[in-house]
Amino acid sequence: MIKFLQALRNMRKDDDGAVTVDWVVLTAAVVSFGMLVGAVIWGQTGGLSKTIADYLGTTEVATTFAAGESL
Repeated sequence: MIKFLQALRNMRKDDDGAVTVDWVVLTAAVVSFGMLVGAVIWGQTGGLSKTIADYLGTTEVATTFAAGESL
């Protein structure tokens, strides 16, 4: 029993893996937040992209200059 308690105390003092655990949790939180923001932005841009596509689809592009015009 004494060896078990000694091993438990040693394990509590050992903090070599603590930074790795913190880094994994922090990275997971940042990635999750990025996915959440991406989902919100993706949902809001659908209507705007359709409006832009409709505008560009109906716009005529001049391929020549009118007589007498220069750059």
